[in-house]
Amino acid sequence: MSILLRPWAAMPAALAALMLSGCASQQFSLGTSPAPEPPPVSAAPLPASNPAQDLVGRWGLAAYHKDEDRARTEAAARGQCKQPYNISRGPRGGVIMHLPDQAQPTELSLKGGPDGKNYIGPGEEPAGGPRDREIVGFDGRVLVTRFTDPEVSGRYGTSVYVRCGAETAPRPKAAKSSKKT
Repeated sequence: MSILLRPWAAMPAALAALMLSGCASQQFSLGTSPAPEPPPVSAAPLPASNPAQDLVGRWGLAAYHKDEDRARTEAAARGQCKQPYNISRGPRGGVIMHLPDQAQPTELSLKGGPDGKNYIGPGEEPAGGPRDREIVGFDGRVLVTRFTDPEVSGRYGTSVYVRCGAETAPRPKAAKSSKKT
C-alpha cells in the first residue's frame, strides 16, 4: 500500500512548484506603482513630394501588366487624349479621382510614406494603405501609378497617364537656315 501512496505524496510538491513559478512572473512593488506605458505616438502624415496641383488636368490613360509593354502603353495613353481622364482639384486640397471598382470619383490625398514613396489615396488612411496607388514615376508629363493591393493591382495593372495638350504635342523641328555664308 505504501507504493500506491508515493505518487500522491509528490503531488503537493509539484503543485507548490507551479504556484511559485506563477509568482515569479508577477511584478510586485513595495508602495510604488509602476509607471504606465506611454500611448503609441501617431506619426503625422508626411507630405508627398508632388503637390496635388501638379496632377490637375486632362490625361490620356492606359495600363499594362508587363514592364516590357510600358512604351507601347504610353503611346496608347497619348492616343486617349481624344477622350481624356480629368483629374480636378478637390475642395479639401486633394485630387478628384476614382477608387478601384467605384463608379463615382472621390477626393483623394497625395501622401508621403515613411518608405520615401508617394501615394494617392483616401486622406483618412495611412500612406500605403490597401486603397492607395503608389506613384511609381512622375515627370510632370507622364504619371505612372500602381495600386498597393496585390489583388486590385493584378486586375488593373500599372496605370500610365500622359498629360494632354501642348505639353504632349511633338515639338516642332527647327527650321533649317538657308543662309549662305
